[in-house]
Amino acid sequence: MPEMNNTSGQYRGKGGLPKVVVIGAGFAGLWLTKKLSGKPLEVVLVDKTNYHTFLPLLYQAAAAEVEPESIAYPIRSIIRKMPNVRFIMADIKEINYEERLVIANDITIDYDFLVIAIGSATQFFDTPGTEEYAFQLKNLEHAIMLRSQILRCFEKAMVEKNDDARRKYLTFTVIGGGATGVEFAGALAELIYGPLKKDFPSIDFQEVKIYLIEAASGVLLTYPNHLREYTVNSLRQMGVNVILETFVTHITVETVHLKDKGVIPTETVVWTAGVRGAPIAEKWGLPITRSGRIEVLQTLQLEKYSEIYVIGDLAAVMANDNKHHLPMLAPVATQQGSWAATNILRQINKKPPLPFKYLDKGTMVTIGRKKAIAMVGKRTFNGFIAWVMWLFIHLYNLIGFKNRLMVLVNWANDYIFYEKSIRLILPYKRSSIIKKQLLEQLLKEEKK
Repeated sequence: MPEMNNTSGQYRGKGGLPKVVVIGAGFAGLWLTKKLSGKPLEVVLVDKTNYHTFLPLLYQAAAAEVEPESIAYPIRSIIRKMPNVRFIMADIKEINYEERLVIANDITIDYDFLVIAIGSATQFFDTPGTEEYAFQLKNLEHAIMLRSQILRCFEKAMVEKNDDARRKYLTFTVIGGGATGVEFAGALAELIYGPLKKDFPSIDFQEVKIYLIEAASGVLLTYPNHLREYTVNSLRQMGVNVILETFVTHITVETVHLKDKGVIPTETVVWTAGVRGAPIAEKWGLPITRSGRIEVLQTLQLEKYSEIYVIGDLAAVMANDNKHHLPMLAPVATQQGSWAATNILRQINKKPPLPFKYLDKGTMVTIGRKKAIAMVGKRTFNGFIAWVMWLFIHLYNLIGFKNRLMVLVNWANDYIFYEKSIRLILPYKRSSIIKKQLLEQLLKEEKK
């Protein structure tokens, strides 16, 4: 049994077994941990939260379709039946590569093998005001904050007498035509023109505007043209204004400024235009690419340190055709997790690690009720069939029977009664608003 030395803060195992430290309990880290469960080694899983989030359904939590708790699962419950796995909740601050130590504020963990699977963060592309004023969709806190913001805007609009201010509350702008942007825009339209239209009969819903802004010539650029056209047409039928080939120059707390296309007054901006590797990787002294990812060998190892693996969204791994890096997708992360576990076991058994090969089982995006697209090999699907495929695959991959049941109940309630029951406004503070208020206060004090 591993134990912590209270004097030195050192976490060490007993029995002379190889120790694998895994930083990050996302898809990559968790699948690696599962693969190493029951093997003759010690696994220490480290994460700054005590739960795993099913990120593919995060946008539904933001759109009041599922409860945030139903897409999260306690890590300790996941590893309960893994006798050689231990979990530590800690925020890693530093890695000593020469001495093989992982360092947090109050604990130091030694390792024989280190797996870095800390995922991704939002990429703002240096667009002024974006980080301060736009909402993100990368974790549960973001989803709950965004849900509260949407509902609060309708509450404010109901009592607002000024026409311009009311329209600003009722304008929602999603920036980025990738999978997250498309899925959230569709879910937002269904929330607004479904339950909220019934909840707020005094509001003129002709004033509601939902924008999806994309800089490229189309949404979902990795999909065939006919699926992209189907997606845009479906969104427009649902009430989403899809604006293509349009760049956002900057964002303020109340406006979105478009290059050569004017200004959108809005209280709610959701930024889904890009992702990058988690910024902490650079602070750890790891070699990052322009996209913030870490270049690794095809075996998923660092070139300089063969005992260190980088997997998931953070890893810049070449696709099988050697023409581009693999995308930041959950299937890529899970396969890399399993592959890295196999390579670690091979290293322990004095065998050479094998180069990673990704098996593309297909991709899919849901747009709304009975509307989705899917691409499996050379076959494509859209409409009801793709939507049913999406439902079953996501429900199957969700961790925990209770979570599956809760999500299924919410989906059934939405499908049968056109109702989204998680319409709760929870307290939150936007850092941008706080900064704006502080700035205004300082200016007033200076004038005095």
